[in-house]
Order: sequence, then structure tokens, then C-alpha cells
Amino acid sequence: MRVITGIARGRKLMEPEGLDIRPTTDNVKESIFNIIQFDIEGRKVLDLFAGTGQLGIEALSRGAENCVFVDQSKAAVKLVKDNLKKTQLENGRVVQGDSISFLAGREKFDLIFLDPPYATTLLENSLQNIVKFDKLSTGGIIVCESSADIELPELEAPYQRLKTYRYGKVKITVYTRL
Repeated sequence: MRVITGIARGRKLMEPEGLDIRPTTDNVKESIFNIIQFDIEGRKVLDLFAGTGQLGIEALSRGAENCVFVDQSKAAVKLVKDNLKKTQLENGRVVQGDSISFLAGREKFDLIFLDPPYATTLLENSLQNIVKFDKLSTGGIIVCESSADIELPELEAPYQRLKTYRYGKVKITVYTRL
């Protein structure tokens, strides 16, 4: 795992031990950032289910204003903090806690990454709570990573699904708020 571009370009990120955290592959990450490349700079980012923090770190490296990393796992939180230190990106805040509960807070975001464990309903629940608590700013983007066989729902207006991309066994679904 490495940072693809930006101020931390080429820096290797620390990877998890064991199988509790499933990092996004470099190819899928590169595809995600090709899709949203013009929607990062100056944005407030949320990396929910942060894992290694690589999606939020990539966004910070590419000019995002700040990023909140949320994960319930103590090991993941340590990994994100270590990766932020290693990349010397100081505009990240790491929160250890329940990702779904975090969405009830007051903060709004311009870009939200959702990459929860695949064999759960966490992705659908997160999307419901993002709409319920209106967590996305107007014109903001939600990027969801899921197993390719999962069909994610349409969301209530003003939220709208833009497009779905498939990369082998992985599906990327992009939503916006009009």
C-alpha cells in the first residue's frame, strides 16, 4: 500500500496484521481517485470504517482540507495514527468509536468514504443514517466500496446515486447530494 499522488506521494503505508482489516487494493483505490479527482481539494472528508486510513490519507495528500477517520477497532485507530505520522499529514483527526453512532453528530462533510466489512449491513445502515442526519453538504459525494454482488439502494432526495463501477469482485457506488 502506498500513497498514489499529492504531497505524500510514494510513501508506503503500514499494513494490518491478520485478516481483521481488509485494505482497499491499490488498483481499486486508484480507480476511486480517478473518479473523484476534481472533487477533493479543499474538501472536508469523512473516512468511516477507516481501517488503515488509506482513503482519507490519499484525499489529504491530494489537498483535502481535513479528514475525520472513524473506526471501532483499537488496532485500526493505532494504524491510522501511525500512517498519518508516517505521511506527515497533520490535518487528520482519528476517532475510536461506533461508525454508525458517529453519524448522529453535528459535522457535515463534502466527501464520505464508506468501506465497511463486506458481510454485514453496515453499508446500508450508514447510507440510511447519512440521509437521516443529512451528513453530506450540497454537491458532496459519497463513495461506497462493496462486494460486487451487493445492490445498494436508491436514496431519498436530495440524495442521488450517480454511478456504479465494477472492478472484479469489488463494486464502487457513488452518490451525491443535490
